[in-house]
Amino acid sequence: MTSILPTAFFARDVLDVARDLLGCRVTHAGVTVRLTEVEAYAGAADPGSHAFRGRSPRTEVMFGRPGRLYVYFTYGMHWCANVVTGHEGAASAVLLRAGEVVAGHDLAAQRRPGVRPRDQARGPARLATTLGLGRAQNGLALVGARAAGRVEPPETPVDPAVVRTGPRVGVSGAGGDGEVFPWRFWLDGEPSVSAYRPGRPRNRHRGGDVAAP
Repeated sequence: MTSILPTAFFARDVLDVARDLLGCRVTHAGVTVRLTEVEAYAGAADPGSHAFRGRSPRTEVMFGRPGRLYVYFTYGMHWCANVVTGHEGAASAVLLRAGEVVAGHDLAAQRRPGVRPRDQARGPARLATTLGLGRAQNGLALVGARAAGRVEPPETPVDPAVVRTGPRVGVSGAGGDGEVFPWRFWLDGEPSVSAYRPGRPRNRHRGGDVAAP
């Protein structure tokens, strides 16, 4: 019997949810990924967030109920998936940045042909592809009777000693001044964790980076 995480798990501060998602298992379309890396985005309080400047057709899902997916298209070729957190009306979300495929290996191989198992969900675009997430899954519920996907707690508790934090990948921070927010969380020693690259300071709101929901 599975133990699906309830709405209350997601209806909390985005930094708490992000940290607690490490080790959790996300299932959709026949594949399950154990999360090894995530990033938090805090909406109006976060210049790195798509929702920093308020509601838009693109970000509307982020202002809705927690426990739903915000899926966005980036660089004209990739989909990335985030879980909405907090409460309705105040956008925040956790980017599912990387993980390890733990079930549905054959399907994962079909979706990511010729890719080593450790790389199938290593990075947000690869993770979304492996889980079969795209435009149609924007707004998809992970909680409730009509949930089309699910998030389950870790099979074994995550040792706090292996949790690491640092700057988000490719995100500089506020106002083009180079400030960084240490809102990336990952499990130390996991081969599926993606490579870090720093963001370049910008003087305008970023809206299309692969790691900026």
